[in-house]
Amino acid sequence: MDFSGYQHPSDIILLAVRYYVSYKLSYRDIEDIFAERGSYVDHSTINRWVINFAPMIESKARQIKRQVSSSWRMDETYIKIKGEWWYYYRAVDKFGDVVDFYLSKERDEKAAQAFLRKAIKTNGLPDKVVIDK
Repeated sequence: MDFSGYQHPSDIILLAVRYYVSYKLSYRDIEDIFAERGSYVDHSTINRWVINFAPMIESKARQIKRQVSSSWRMDETYIKIKGEWWYYYRAVDKFGDVVDFYLSKERDEKAAQAFLRKAIKTNGLPDKVVIDK
């Protein structure tokens, strides 16, 4: 990742993106956190950083992700994200580590197949998959 041309150091940029992605803080909350520590970053700047760097960070994280076991448990649930209801598909291995996840507006066969294809593409074909009825 190239941070040249940015006014703030790379550790500030990465920390702001991490706060947004990991803790679901608003851009203004992150702006306040940095202001308390003497680093003044506008919330719109943080928004641009998230748009630019979050996909790159996800890509890098998937490259260094450790192997998951060959037995998966898959489930879906209905969750509310920023005022909207979404179906959250998730697979965990036999040790409880998250294999992959997928968000969809629909709960149908197409969404389930898209999630399964994504999980298999990322982690390989499992020996066993357990689902609820």
